[in-house]
Amino acid sequence: MEQRGLSLLKKGHRGVFRFVFGRMVLVTVLLVLNFLAVLAVLLWFSEYLLAALGVQSLAVVAMVVYLLNSRLDPTAKICWLVVIFLAPLFGSMLFLFTQSELGQGAMKIRLRFLRQQSQGAIRQDPEVLEALRQADPGAAAMTHYVARTGCYPVFSGQAVTYFPLGEDKLRRLLQELEKAEKYIYLEYFIIDEGLMWGKILQILARKAKQGVDVRVMYDGTCEFSLLPRSYPRKLEELGIRCKVFSRVTPFVSTHYNYRDHRKILVIDGAVAFNGGINLADEYINHVPKHGHWKDTAVMVEGAAARSFALMFLQLWDLTERVPTPLPEGRASDITAEGFVMPYADDPLDQELVGRQVYMDLLDRAKNYVHIMTPYLILDAELEGAICYAAKRGVEVALLLPGIPDKKIPYAMAKSHYKRLLDAGVKIYEYTPGFVHAKVLVCDDKEAVVGTINLDYRSLYHHFECATYLYGAACIGDIEDDFTHCVRKSRTVTYETVRREKWHVKLMGYLMKLVAPLM
Repeated sequence: MEQRGLSLLKKGHRGVFRFVFGRMVLVTVLLVLNFLAVLAVLLWFSEYLLAALGVQSLAVVAMVVYLLNSRLDPTAKICWLVVIFLAPLFGSMLFLFTQSELGQGAMKIRLRFLRQQSQGAIRQDPEVLEALRQADPGAAAMTHYVARTGCYPVFSGQAVTYFPLGEDKLRRLLQELEKAEKYIYLEYFIIDEGLMWGKILQILARKAKQGVDVRVMYDGTCEFSLLPRSYPRKLEELGIRCKVFSRVTPFVSTHYNYRDHRKILVIDGAVAFNGGINLADEYINHVPKHGHWKDTAVMVEGAAARSFALMFLQLWDLTERVPTPLPEGRASDITAEGFVMPYADDPLDQELVGRQVYMDLLDRAKNYVHIMTPYLILDAELEGAICYAAKRGVEVALLLPGIPDKKIPYAMAKSHYKRLLDAGVKIYEYTPGFVHAKVLVCDDKEAVVGTINLDYRSLYHHFECATYLYGAACIGDIEDDFTHCVRKSRTVTYETVRREKWHVKLMGYLMKLVAPLM
C-alpha cells in the first residue's frame, strides 16, 4: 500500500459506462427520426410524394443558404453540406441543435462574467512587454492578441523545466507537492486510480489535514469507465474539495460537446505544471498501453504560476455564487532568461486562440518548425499554413504516433500525408509507441507546450491551455527531445503512403468528410 500510495476504490470498482443523453444518444435518436420520417412519407403520403419532396428540397436549399452565410470555417461548411444532403431531416436537425447553444447559455454568460471580473487580477508589467517587443515585434504582437482574450500576461525571469516523459514529471511533481504551504489546485482531463494517482493522492490527503487548501477538478467523461460517481464524496472525506466538470446527466445539451481537456497543477502560486500528461499509469509507462507512451510537460516556477491558478479558478467558479479571490503567490527569488506566457482557450468566446498561436508561429518561422501531436485532423486553413511554411523554405517536421490509440483518427491523419509531402513537410511516426505530446518548437527561440492537439476537438471544442515560451533556456531541451525521438521513428515517404492498407486509406478519406464532427 505504501509503495502504491493511497487508493479509495476496491479492486475492480470502477465507474460503470452510463447511457448518456449526450452526443451519441442525440445522433442515434435523430437517425431514427430521419428514417421514420422518410418511411412515413413513402407509406402514408404516397399521393403527396412529389409535394413532400418539393418541400424537403426547399428546406434543404434554405439550410444551405443559411449554412454558407454562417461563421463556420470552410471545412466545417463542407462537412455539414454533406450531412444535410445525405440525410436532410437528420442533418438539418443536428446542425440547428449544435447552433442552438441549448444548455450552454448560462455557462457562457457565467464564464464571460468571470473573465471580466478577473481581467485585472494579474497585472502586465509594461517593461516586460516592451522588452519582448524589442526582442521580437512579431512575438509581442501575438501575445497582445492572446491578452485580448483573457488575463494572460507575459512574464520574464521565470524558471521553466521541460520533462520529456511522464515519469520525469511525476518524480519532480511529488517533490514539489511536499513543499505546499497554502494551496494546491489540480485540474486534469483524466484521473485514474493506480500508482501515479495513488502517490499524488497520498500527499494531497496529508496536506489537506495540515490545513492546505486542496482542490481537485476532473472532466465528467472520467465517470464513463474510470471513476464512480461517488468519487468526489470520497475525496471530500479526506478534506479535499472536488468538482466534476460538466458531469454528464440525462439532459440533452450541446455543452456536453465541450470537455475540459486541460492539465494544470498549481502549488502556492509559485510552481505550476502543464502539458499533455494526465494522472493515469499509462502516462508514466507503468502500465503498457499502445507501446511506449511518449508525453511531455513543463514546470513553471515564479509569478507566472498564478496565471494557471487563475485559469483553474475560472472553471471552478462556474458553479460558485461568489468568485474565489486569486490567492497571493509564495515569494520566490528565482530568475531566469526569456519570456513565459501561460494562456487558455475555451470554445465559448468565438476566439480560436490555440489555433491562432500555432498559425502565427508557422507564419513567422524562418528556419524550422518541429511539432509533436497525437492526432492530425486539420482544417483547410491550418493545413495550408503548414504547407506554406514548408514551401517558403522552413523545415517543417511532424512527429506522430507509430502505434495509434484510436483507429479512425490514425486513418484520418494519413489522409493529409500526400499533400504535406508534396509541400516538403517531413513526417515521422514514433516506432516505439504512442505520441501524446502537444509540442511546437521553432527557430531555437520559441515553443509551445500544452494540451492542444492538432485536431478539431482541441482547436474548436475543448477547454485547453498551454505555455508559450520565448528565449527560455529549456527550448534547447525541447528541440533535443524532438531530435532524439526522430532517431527512433520511421520516415513517411511517398512509397509508405502508396503501400498503406486500402481500408485505412478508405476510412481516412471517408471520415475526412465529417472531420469537424469527430
